[in-house]
Amino acid sequence: MKQDIASIVSCLDGYDPNALRVDKAREALRACLTPIVAIGANVERVATRAALGRVLAADIVSTIDVPAHDNSAMDGYALRAADLRPQAETALTEVGSALAGRAFAGRIGAGECVRVMTGAVLPAGADVVVVQEVTRCENGKVIVPAGQQSGQNLRYAGEDLKAGATVLRRGAQLGAAEIGVIASLGIGEIGVYRRLRVAFFSTGDELSSIGTPLAPGQVYDSNRYTLHGMLTRLGVEPIDLGVVRDDPAKLEAALREAASCADAIVTSGGVSVGEADFVKQTMARLGEVLFWKIAMRPGRPMAFGKIDAGGKSAAFFGLPGNPVAVMVTFYQFAREALLHLAGRTGDCSLPLLPVPAAQAIRKVPGRTEYQRGVLFREGGEWRVRSTAQQGSGVLRSMLEANCFIVLEHERGRIETGERVQVQLFDGLV
Repeated sequence: MKQDIASIVSCLDGYDPNALRVDKAREALRACLTPIVAIGANVERVATRAALGRVLAADIVSTIDVPAHDNSAMDGYALRAADLRPQAETALTEVGSALAGRAFAGRIGAGECVRVMTGAVLPAGADVVVVQEVTRCENGKVIVPAGQQSGQNLRYAGEDLKAGATVLRRGAQLGAAEIGVIASLGIGEIGVYRRLRVAFFSTGDELSSIGTPLAPGQVYDSNRYTLHGMLTRLGVEPIDLGVVRDDPAKLEAALREAASCADAIVTSGGVSVGEADFVKQTMARLGEVLFWKIAMRPGRPMAFGKIDAGGKSAAFFGLPGNPVAVMVTFYQFAREALLHLAGRTGDCSLPLLPVPAAQAIRKVPGRTEYQRGVLFREGGEWRVRSTAQQGSGVLRSMLEANCFIVLEHERGRIETGERVQVQLFDGLV
């Protein structure tokens, strides 16, 4: 992370910490964060099978053609196009067979064909594969109907990947398809960045641990569990530091511990302007932190900066305390920032899909809203409606919803049938 955060963000057009637009907050994060694992010391070797979710530390370049040989795409017969009669059936003599992994040893001559299975190396001399379903055997001959074309039902060497081609770029996050492609090149071990270490904790005297009776005025600490789930699904290494009470000394000790063992810190609560929200003063002693009032709903208060301890520095994301606001601000700001820190390249933002609104939706211009929504299919068309409860403390609304309805900063009331943008929860929450 660059050293002087305040000077960096103050140069951004439209920057106002007391009424910061969502897009400007994202721009500020991008301007201040530099990947902290993109150096050799943070690279480790892992088995290809174990690389799911990891970030690639070096380009993957193919050393072979995939497939390595011309081969059959179907079960059927390999033959020469020159032998085919253009307007009539062709009778051919079967001279052998080719299976996947067991090639035909000879060469196809005039008037001959070879029985082939899917994936079998194309016999020498053949340039057509005819699917078995359209052929028949008659008097010891294979009868092929008219209308077959040269090159049909073939897969050529290098059609998937050619030797020397860059298959995956450094910074790619590895999913099942990426791992399969790497395996198709015969690569059993790859270099990936170490997992980003993210320390997290909740703040507040009102929080009680699950499994213990609630005292008057207390609530169970759900935020730490949603944070653990979101961080785990992100592929980072979560470090749970528990609950930190409303005590400046305890908060300072927790932040020092977090900065000493993690690359980033995520907290919930303690970033507003209440009497017990003394985070701002503590931050000033430990590093550089900016406190923002973002023009959004839910999740207006947020803090961002860096914490220094023991010669180490960690990025800091202070999220609001209300349960839904924690999830919204994590996914709209912290998620993309943490992926960037982890070394992932390319666009990490969540896709927005346009869908007609199934009902009128109230909206006040001047802020971005993330309403919980239900995407459903009706009359052959996808539509979306908002859930009944939209309060930032109603965590149940995240269970009832399957998407965020993202209502832009300038937008006002939405009428039935107007298109709105949605972010799907599938694979996210």
